[in-house]
Amino acid sequence: MKVLAEFVKNRRKEVNLTQEAFAERAGVALTVVRKIEQGKTNLNMEKVNLVLAMFGHELAPVKSKELIHETR
Repeated sequence: MKVLAEFVKNRRKEVNLTQEAFAERAGVALTVVRKIEQGKTNLNMEKVNLVLAMFGHELAPVKSKELIHETR
């Protein structure tokens, strides 16, 4: 979750939005953005995808074998 937290925080800052403004634009509660940026692990995937959609991304299950193969 650390990678997700850093990605969202860095991208949000790149577009000069506060957590509050970003949450409003993404259509989620401020607590959702805060939990993501804090690296919490008990997140609602649907809410995470609303946040990631702001940057043209989405969270999806991937087989760990595929990730290992791609990094080599």
